[in-house]
Amino acid sequence: MGMGTGAEAKMEYKRVMLKISGEALMGDQGYGLHPPTVARIAREVKTVHDLGIEICMVIGGGNIFRGLQGAAQGMERATADYMGMLATVMNALGMQAALEAEGIFTRVISAIPMDQVCEPYIRRRAIRHLEKKRVVIFAAGTGNPYFTTDTAATLRANEMGCEAIFKGTKVDGVYDKDPKKFPDAKRYDTVSYDEVLQKHLGVMDASAIALARDNNLPIIVFSLDEPGGFRGVLEGKGTYTRVHG
Repeated sequence: MGMGTGAEAKMEYKRVMLKISGEALMGDQGYGLHPPTVARIAREVKTVHDLGIEICMVIGGGNIFRGLQGAAQGMERATADYMGMLATVMNALGMQAALEAEGIFTRVISAIPMDQVCEPYIRRRAIRHLEKKRVVIFAAGTGNPYFTTDTAATLRANEMGCEAIFKGTKVDGVYDKDPKKFPDAKRYDTVSYDEVLQKHLGVMDASAIALARDNNLPIIVFSLDEPGGFRGVLEGKGTYTRVHG
């Protein structure tokens, strides 16, 4: 599955969602944004933007604040989740700055309105930005506590009519167990939504997988640490796992 020439791949994807964790922006630091790492990811996005592909992004907030950890420490879950959502806005602004330094017009659109900083979420306006080849970064999750940024990425990808979600992680696909702990872990080339849920493969949380399944939206899991990985996967090269129906 998914092997083909670059020309086929370009026709295959006109609009995609790139989902990355907040931790991806930390580099080797234990916290926050590492500007050279943010710049490196922006360059990866640029190589795909250069193909003429329209790009949406969702970035997690775990490098700054994790709602679940806050709740575990006795904070009210809803409050902790709102703090996590605000963390994603900081990451989105950092990524916007890095993309604009690469010459790519970028809009940050927040599910929690904060007009001085970014645009509120208006679906048709967001689609218009994509049609004008701007990168659109969706911040503040879904705007609701109890939902992850994976669910936000899946929701926005559906609303924007993306053809796939590209989930950039630290590993080059989905494994039957943690490849960092188990040398005999096996990588799936393709795996079904139901298998991901039944085997608890940890691609995304259950509500995100269910939302992707209900709308038949494929999820491509690849390594963001692999230089040229994002573009390579779009061109059918490299190793990745495709989650589909």
